[in-house]
Amino acid sequence: MAIKATPQLLGWVDEQLGRGCIPAEMIEAMVTVGHARAFAESVLAEASGKRQSGEAVVVDPGDDERTVEVPEPLQAPLSSGASSIVVDDHVVDVLVNIHHPRIVVFGNLLSKDECEELIEASRPKLERSETVDRESGGTELNEARTSEGTYFFHDASPLLETINRRISHATRWPLAHGEPLQILHYGVGAEYQPHYDYFSPEDAGTAALLKHGGQRVATLIAYLNTPALGGATVFPDIGLEVAPIQGHAVFFAYDRATPASRTLHGGTPVVAGEKWIATRWMRESPYL
Repeated sequence: MAIKATPQLLGWVDEQLGRGCIPAEMIEAMVTVGHARAFAESVLAEASGKRQSGEAVVVDPGDDERTVEVPEPLQAPLSSGASSIVVDDHVVDVLVNIHHPRIVVFGNLLSKDECEELIEASRPKLERSETVDRESGGTELNEARTSEGTYFFHDASPLLETINRRISHATRWPLAHGEPLQILHYGVGAEYQPHYDYFSPEDAGTAALLKHGGQRVATLIAYLNTPALGGATVFPDIGLEVAPIQGHAVFFAYDRATPASRTLHGGTPVVAGEKWIATRWMRESPYL
């Protein structure tokens, strides 16, 4: 049986066509996040046909658009205008606060010493980074991700306990609902092409992934060093580029597992130097 495009994906394609985006680039974007090329081409053709015939693309929020509770770092009265928050006597700056999609850029989330200690603890463990295998729910090598990395459970050391507890408090999300902290290293030319962090409902492997804590609902990326050039975190749908500055972090939440979340993001190639980040993905329920 052929896989049908969700109304949300059709709506996203229709929106991009309305903006004047180049069809070939849209197909490449869909392929990059894991869709088969033939499927991407068929979705584009369907959306183009509807647009040419004047038929509206209606996004019907059904099961595929199920919204979930997500972390909210700046709960009222700090939801607007906050310049900093205090987490365990550690002052964290609020540099950017975007509501739709939900994105917060923190300054001074981690100290210089914490960043450098985490890098040194990671060096001996680095291996080529993998991505989720959308068919099986396992992992696989992917040309879109050219970094190397490792991971630590939250209680691996006093340093990891401190960092993970601070992330939990800063994002106001239970520590037990987070995946192990993933450390990634990017050399010159390494990148992570634009993608989504949620598990797509249309993928065969998603059911297996959801058994370990439900859907992903948010991501926090902390920068452990400042690359000499390149390595920004970009959000193409909203034109946002976050500079990778040591100790800073970008948080973003996605209350639905569709492109309507507007959380397409990627890491641009490192042009000079190297880039180290720590990523924590947050789940609906305790991660098992």
